[in-house]
Amino acid sequence: MTCSRPVTEIISLRSSCRSYREEFLEEHHRKLMEDMLRMEEQGPFGGAPRFVLIASASGDGDALKGLGTYGFIKNPAAFIVGAVHTAPGSLEDYGYVMEKNILKAADLGIGSCWLGGSFTKSRFAERISPVSGETVPAVASLGYAMRNRSLMDSVVRFSAGSNHRKPWKELFFHENFSVPLSETDAGDYAKPLEMLRRAPSASNKQPWRIIKAPEGNRYHFFLERSSSYKISLKLIRAADLQRVDMGIGMCHFELTAREQGLRGTWGTAPPENITVPAGTEYIVTWRGE
Repeated sequence: MTCSRPVTEIISLRSSCRSYREEFLEEHHRKLMEDMLRMEEQGPFGGAPRFVLIASASGDGDALKGLGTYGFIKNPAAFIVGAVHTAPGSLEDYGYVMEKNILKAADLGIGSCWLGGSFTKSRFAERISPVSGETVPAVASLGYAMRNRSLMDSVVRFSAGSNHRKPWKELFFHENFSVPLSETDAGDYAKPLEMLRRAPSASNKQPWRIIKAPEGNRYHFFLERSSSYKISLKLIRAADLQRVDMGIGMCHFELTAREQGLRGTWGTAPPENITVPAGTEYIVTWRGE
């Protein structure tokens, strides 16, 4: 992904935008986004979601009804819609690649908002025509942000806790889940972890929990399930957005690491001799060189 600014700057400045000016995307912005969406980008687990850019149209908002705060989107200029084949790691791959698209939009000055739910049989899905075995786990609204945040946007952000992030000691650990990881102990990886901490997540649950291995630059990624989220997931039969969230966090972590000159690869090698809390599951490991 090529951007005009450091990815750390883009991540730090970007926030979810639900209220847009009544303007279409500028033609050169539309072309740049369409060119990026046509790229066959793979996620860490090998899945290659496909995406299309569609202009907002009457009726698209119907797919958002019943999804709480996700219904409060005003004047979107366009949507990014994607589909991915169902497979182990596919939702993480979807979140990883979609977040790259969103960061690219932010670099262009385009506001965005993740919209998660059950879109596989919606009007959005009709625009991308998912084939057998594909799912549409989330879409993103795009547009030029209003200069002043609307009252509704502010209320939604407050109710979702969008302006609050968990501190390091609740997210990052050293060797096991009992010892918090300090920024000093993280060393060169303090910045990638901080950009991961700032990643967006469904209802701002921040499900990622990271353990630094005792030796080397290995970071084990775990997903801590939210009990309230699991209940709502069953009620609305939505996609497993917390797995999508993991992909978003992985995207922030890797892009920042590479920008800092830190090399590494993703792999699945669960750590041994670690007591994993109930409701927490291993996802992936970053093996830094």
